[in-house]
Amino acid sequence: MKPSDSDFERLLRLRTGLRRFLHWSEEQARAAGITPAQHQLLLAIRGHPGPEQPNVGEIAEYLALRHHSAVELIDRAEAAGLVSRHNDETNRSVVHVRLTELGSAKLDALSETHLRELRQLAPTMRALWAALEDGGGEPRPPAPGKRRRSSGALAPRARG
Repeated sequence: MKPSDSDFERLLRLRTGLRRFLHWSEEQARAAGITPAQHQLLLAIRGHPGPEQPNVGEIAEYLALRHHSAVELIDRAEAAGLVSRHNDETNRSVVHVRLTELGSAKLDALSETHLRELRQLAPTMRALWAALEDGGGEPRPPAPGKRRRSSGALAPRARG
């Protein structure tokens, strides 16, 4: 099935919205005094499921990095006081990474802001996604009164 003009328009709106959100997120991290990569690292550690902290290999996988690149990122975050490392109790060659108090505080503040923003974007994102799943038609607008764009992530750009 060949994509239609409206399919391309929906894909563009979705990708543009995602890119704007990611750009906004990067700005929020910098405003909090950390790099966007450090923000992702903190989130990978805190969001890791299970009773143990993630190891370096798991972090590399979450961040789609090579092992040595993840180590370098962890080195910089450790130097900034955001994370600490500890060896696994049963296998000393495995290194786990945990958040420090500073890292946890920065992530908590950023996550509150991000969750608020995502709640605002959710109706528009759901409508775009539904239109893509349906394979046609215009995206359904969110219910009246439920739409507020604080980051402008999905707002159309003025042409000039």
